Amino acid sequence: MSNVDDQLSSMLSRNWWLLLLRGIAAILFGVLTWFMPGLSLATLVLLFGAYALVDGIFGIWSAFAGRKQNENWWLLLLWALVGIAAGILTFMAPGVTALALLFYIAAWAIVTGVLQIVAAIRLRKEIRGEWLMILAGLASVAFGVLLMAQPGVGALAVIWLIATYGVVFGVLLVILAFKARSFARDLARP
Repeated sequence: MSNVDDQLSSMLSRNWWLLLLRGIAAILFGVLTWFMPGLSLATLVLLFGAYALVDGIFGIWSAFAGRKQNENWWLLLLWALVGIAAGILTFMAPGVTALALLFYIAAWAIVTGVLQIVAAIRLRKEIRGEWLMILAGLASVAFGVLLMAQPGVGALAVIWLIATYGVVFGVLLVILAFKARSFARDLARP
């Protein structure tokens, strides 16, 4: 077990509740989108922008909370900053076309997914349940690639796809949060 991996898993363990909040926010985003598929594109743009900003803020909080104990805290910070950038871009250009919005969302999903996979691989020997973080990262990457490959799909299909992604990603983060809560106990065992 390396010191860096021990520090990162310890940071996730201490801040498990932030993962839980991020998961709940993603689930709420997905459920609201499912139950209101007739939302205008402008409303969806603002809802996505708000979600990306909230997710990024919680991510920054998590990264800074562990910066003194972990020299690789920047990985979590980078993940969070990508989310905030996607949120800011969304609010700066609310009249953006559906195609441009799809590419914003797709790029955000791919980059954050890759960063999650990297973090999970670093932690694979230190924690149980790292596959959940990998699965969440793969879901993000697959979602982003699908949006880039099929940009011409109808607005309703995109809304349902975004809603499904939000719920699946959120459920995986909630499960990971409860697993992360036990990381410290597992690390403390001889």
